[in-house]
Amino acid sequence: MLFPHANIIAAVLILIVGFGFHFVGQLVSVVSWDTALRLGLQDKVAPPDYYPYEHGTAVADVLIGWIYPIAAIGLLLDAEWAYKLAWIPGVILAYHGVSSWFWEADRRAAGHQLQSDAFRVIWCGANFLSGLIAILVAWTGPTT
Repeated sequence: MLFPHANIIAAVLILIVGFGFHFVGQLVSVVSWDTALRLGLQDKVAPPDYYPYEHGTAVADVLIGWIYPIAAIGLLLDAEWAYKLAWIPGVILAYHGVSSWFWEADRRAAGHQLQSDAFRVIWCGANFLSGLIAILVAWTGPTT
């Protein structure tokens, strides 16, 4: 085990960052883009060329995000299978942290800064660290 109750911390992070922000937030975007814009889940000032990428990301997050609560609940219950399943949200969240950082860097280079510096650090950091913790919990979890 990584540290005492690491499975619970990973589960809570997966539920909040993975399921709450990614799955639920992106589900709203897939169901009603206008509602997502109104709620601030999507950027109102993004150039129209960005829409296909943002929409594709929303669809992908929804298609995989149903796994997050299953892995998180399993980790909360300390179920052996959950440590194996936690690899999925772990890797995806770490990927989201890195890809979001560089996606914003590319937008800025193109003259379209959409995230404040503070939001960028918090959002990318929360994703990457949540993913890293989930990966480490999965790596150090029970192996029997």
